[in-house]
Amino acid sequence: MQSITIKRAAAQDAERLTALVQESGAYEGKYASIISGYRVTADYIAQHGVFVAVDTVERLLGFYALVLEPPELDLAFVADDAQGRGVGRLLIEHMIGQAREAGLADVRVVSHPPAEEFYRRLGAERVGMVAPAPPKVAWERPELRFVTV
Repeated sequence: MQSITIKRAAAQDAERLTALVQESGAYEGKYASIISGYRVTADYIAQHGVFVAVDTVERLLGFYALVLEPPELDLAFVADDAQGRGVGRLLIEHMIGQAREAGLADVRVVSHPPAEEFYRRLGAERVGMVAPAPPKVAWERPELRFVTV
């Protein structure tokens, strides 16, 4: 596997994070509405724990956003061409470490339905389901929790 660095996102990363979200193959078809028009802004990056995974030439491989209050993994994306290479695992392990450092006992995840098994393989437990929120989200989503202590 290539060398991967995880580091804090900066305001100037906003456009490329937005592009990664908008280009995600995981949100095509019936799931497209949830990211339609979504933007990762410089203000969002400044307010939350947003971390990027990059390779040796600074190519964006993925990112996550940890909201501290209430504790929640708000965003987690891996570039389509980087999936299956351990990037997602590195990001989630990093997120759990950040949550521990912040003194959080657990972190909530409202999962994209196809991603639930990924989170469960990394130790998240399902604690319920989140009801649809039309018009953007017309489907139930698994609610998971990572215990960090």
